[in-house]
Amino acid sequence: QVQLVESGGGLVQAGGSLRLSCAASGRTFGSYAMGWFRLTPGKEREFVAVISPKGVNTYYADSVKGRFTISRDNAENMVYLQMNSLKLEDTAVYYCAAGSRSGYTGRGQRDFGSWGHGTQVTVSS
Repeated sequence: QVQLVESGGGLVQAGGSLRLSCAASGRTFGSYAMGWFRLTPGKEREFVAVISPKGVNTYYADSVKGRFTISRDNAENMVYLQMNSLKLEDTAVYYCAAGSRSGYTGRGQRDFGSWGHGTQVTVSS
């Protein structure tokens, strides 16, 4: 099991940037994919981005491709989500998630076994 703590959320104007951080502890961080998901009221939690265990591969939802960048620092057990050109529709609670299978990079919620408590991102006009 791994413990995850997100930080970096807040209020930002449309077109602005935010960087989310996620601190992980509890197991071999560098063996598992890490992902970001988000939840908007009235919608199901949706995939945002994922990064493979060694950081070689990244995948993004079409809605954030070209604007968001996921990265990780395995030496520090950290994963980041750099969000640029933010839009009103990016407003959500963002969750960090750790993969449940060593070495596997998935994009579905069932591919992740540990979740943080979330951090609120609000984009204003």
